[in-house]
Amino acid sequence: MGKEKACRECRFLIEEGEKCPNCGNATFTTFWRGYVIIINPENSEIAKKMGIAKMGKYALRLSR
Repeated sequence: MGKEKACRECRFLIEEGEKCPNCGNATFTTFWRGYVIIINPENSEIAKKMGIAKMGKYALRLSR
């Protein structure tokens, strides 16, 4: 299993690929801390506060 990288635009976490499947951005960082898994974004207060509209795994903080 490779190291996950976070999209700099939406913070979506992926293990492989060069384009974010969530927002289409192509800029990533491996320097992130903490994560949240959003299952039901419509009913999640955390998703609303983070501006997340799609289910998935997201980094809480990007370091660089």
